[in-house]
Amino acid sequence: MRGFDGDCPWSSVSTTLAPLLNHPDDAGPDLTPAQCAAMLPRLEAIINERQHDGSDAALERRIDDTRQLVTVMKFCLDKDVEIIFG
Repeated sequence: MRGFDGDCPWSSVSTTLAPLLNHPDDAGPDLTPAQCAAMLPRLEAIINERQHDGSDAALERRIDDTRQLVTVMKFCLDKDVEIIFG
């Protein structure tokens, strides 16, 4: 992907996670409740698909980060507010 030493533009990605994958880490557009709702099933599937034997500390951190993101997305959906980056 462009920005990660690749040639493919982010617009060529076909996934519900595209708004998150193509989002700057420290700023950028907010994620809308509709975008969160569209991404939640895939994020939850990713969490459930991974083996959790505790042998890979980095993977466990990423899974925990993803769980936290899912929690925030659900909160934003419940309150009908955007996730603000910045």
